[in-house]
Amino acid sequence: MPGHITIEKVDIWFQDEARIGQRGTLTRTWAIKGSRPRLTRQQQFEYAYIFGAVCPARDQGVGLVLPTVNSTAMIAHLQHISDQVPKGRHAVLVLDQAAWHTTSKVKQYDNLTLLPLPPASPELNPVEQVWQLLRDNWLANRCYEGYEDIVDACCEAWNWFVDMPNQIRRLCSRSWVNL
Repeated sequence: MPGHITIEKVDIWFQDEARIGQRGTLTRTWAIKGSRPRLTRQQQFEYAYIFGAVCPARDQGVGLVLPTVNSTAMIAHLQHISDQVPKGRHAVLVLDQAAWHTTSKVKQYDNLTLLPLPPASPELNPVEQVWQLLRDNWLANRCYEGYEDIVDACCEAWNWFVDMPNQIRRLCSRSWVNL
């Protein structure tokens, strides 16, 4: 983080990606007591990836739905996050150490500092709960005709999440993050 930035002007963001597709998740479902509900699981292999970042202190989220995960996609997401950081503020982006996060192709931004999590520690990233919420409420137990249907479902789910007042703050705030 640049030395001229004071702590009062710093926002903590969390970032992660999730793969959503035709070979989706089966989760709990409502059914009549004593019955065995049948759910369909597709065998096709079309996928899309949600790149999501949240700032619990500002109750703000930024997301992109892309066809692949690589350094080019990550750079596009970082640029989108950087564009959403208010002028005069600085974002510290907490993220895992996926290869596309740590590549030398990821450029530096004046208003954004990347802070990698320790290896194998998804419990420290609140965005993991976002993915669980979206899968449980929007993306599981569904069949998709093709890639465009997956993208539409991902966009609807993400927009539902970020449009709910205080949803990001409620789900993603952590006491150990307060500055």
